[in-house]
Amino acid sequence: MDSYSNDKNSQLEEHSVSFLVVGGGIAGVSCAETLAIYHPEESIILLTESSLIKTIANLEPVARYVYKFDVKEQSLEDTKHLAPAIVTIVDQLLRIEASEHRAITQHGRSIFYKSICLCTGAVPHLIFNNTSCVIGIRDTDSVLTLQRRLKNAKSVVLLGNGGIASELAYELHGVEVHWVIKDGHIASTFVDAGAAHFFQVSMRHNKSKEKIASVEKPEATSIVKRLRYAEILSEDQSKDVIKHGAALGPDWHRNFTLKGSAVAELDSPIMYYKTHVEQIIEENNLLVVKLSNGEQIKCDFLVSATGVEPHHNYCCSVPLTLASDGGIAVNDMMETNVEGIYAAGDVCTCIWEHGEHWLQMRLWTQARQMGCMAGRSMSAKLRNEVIYQDFCFELFGHVTQLFGYSVVLLGRYNGQGLGTDYEILLRCTPQKEYIKFILQNGRLRGAILIGNTELAETCENLILNGIDLTPYGDDILNPDIDIEDYFD
Repeated sequence: MDSYSNDKNSQLEEHSVSFLVVGGGIAGVSCAETLAIYHPEESIILLTESSLIKTIANLEPVARYVYKFDVKEQSLEDTKHLAPAIVTIVDQLLRIEASEHRAITQHGRSIFYKSICLCTGAVPHLIFNNTSCVIGIRDTDSVLTLQRRLKNAKSVVLLGNGGIASELAYELHGVEVHWVIKDGHIASTFVDAGAAHFFQVSMRHNKSKEKIASVEKPEATSIVKRLRYAEILSEDQSKDVIKHGAALGPDWHRNFTLKGSAVAELDSPIMYYKTHVEQIIEENNLLVVKLSNGEQIKCDFLVSATGVEPHHNYCCSVPLTLASDGGIAVNDMMETNVEGIYAAGDVCTCIWEHGEHWLQMRLWTQARQMGCMAGRSMSAKLRNEVIYQDFCFELFGHVTQLFGYSVVLLGRYNGQGLGTDYEILLRCTPQKEYIKFILQNGRLRGAILIGNTELAETCENLILNGIDLTPYGDDILNPDIDIEDYFD
């Protein structure tokens, strides 16, 4: 694998390749690797703004079509595992001349392609982006900024209620955390109010145990920190350099020490439900945050984890069709409206008719699936073959970790799109497990599995096969009955 970085002669470079993949995140790398598997003899360029890319490691099946995996951040100087056919270039896409099948980069490179896949991800949606006291969390650079700011911080405001906000609420130590959320319970992106209560009780219990077990969390030493060394700039230098690194993967917080300078620490964050930030004022090196409920919070800075926006800071000679959420619209083959241009991951919006058990969410699991699907589709186009969509798009599945617990989400796990025509079965054991089944007409439509339930594959089978569970009634979640024996 060859690699090219920015240099003074880049404007003289001209490339001609079969496949051009833009973006070094999970979607882009998955697409490039899929292409290299199908076409090891063809030329592939991976164009990335950062000299660090995201790669998949320790891929492990949780069910037949649902996987958990680690995401590793690796320097382009140390990516020997990438296929020899993949050439990496550190540069930024500027525009696409669609009729010529040519991409032009910020540093003047011209890259002629047969097919191009846009995997440029998303950027944080900041409520106030005109002040340095508001930090958006999205990639490794932003987490390093947070880590640096935490060293002298005693109090922070955390805004948001998705996966990153939930992870931060659990992982921040040595600092007073004021958690402002617009909903009536925490982690509403993923779970219901019952699971949120399960998490809150467990969080208080776990933090109390941590205080007894350890006076101080050991400093994390990770490959992430070592690999960032070559790219970390001084604060003066970083003002002139804007890079959009790839999105954080699962369990990203394991690689960082997120500790403030406060002596005393609360067992859990201070919560502000159904509230939003109306105004922020900088005052004597502190931030005054005014909330919609009339309260004011003095803090060192605000962390904004309020979702993301598709990132496409380039133009195309034939305008790309955008969906209502700003994502690049793609069909079931990950094709855009422009011939030869594909898109995958957070930058795109799936406009095909979704399967009854699938929905789109901007998650690393779907970034991997879409990247692989785009690679297959581009390969089939080159060979003039007809292929079918991957089966993974028949069932929504996501594996993550929240508040120290393994979480598996399957199908319409919160009753999305089912209206009120469904019933819920619950089983909860405090500090151990939380299981929620969504049933419609006696058939399992979705599930939330928190803890080591070992029910993922069984639930996957029940959802996909549409088995009528009416005869079993509430016993389907009876802890004295092993439903795996019935349905596996």
